[in-house]
Amino acid sequence: QVQLVESGGGLVQAGGSLRLSCAASGRAFSTYLMAWFRQPPGKEREFVAALGWILGNTWYADSVKGRFTVSRDSAENTLYLQMDSLKTEDTAIYYCNHLQWWGQGTQVTVSS
Repeated sequence: QVQLVESGGGLVQAGGSLRLSCAASGRAFSTYLMAWFRQPPGKEREFVAALGWILGNTWYADSVKGRFTVSRDSAENTLYLQMDSLKTEDTAIYYCNHLQWWGQGTQVTVSS
C-alpha cells in the first residue's frame, strides 16, 4: 500500500505561480516513476508530467512544457510540481500518481 498526499493548490491569477507537493509513504513505495495528472472541469483526466525516481529524468505534456517543472526530494519521498506562467486553462484538480496509487487531488484555479 502507498499513500499519496497532495498539497499546495489554491487560487491564483493568470501569469502567477504555484508549487504542488506530493508526499509518498507506505511499504509498497518503489523508486520507479511518479507523475502528475490533472482533470479540468468537465473533462477527462490527463497527463501533466512524470519523473523517473532514480535518474531524475522527466517528461511533460506539450501544454505545460516550458512552464511547469517536476522535481523530487528523494530523502523525503516527496514529488513537486512548480507551475509558472499559469493560464486559465490550467484550472483543474491535480493528482499525484505512483504505479496504481492515486492521491486525493488538490484544486488549482487560475483566474483571468
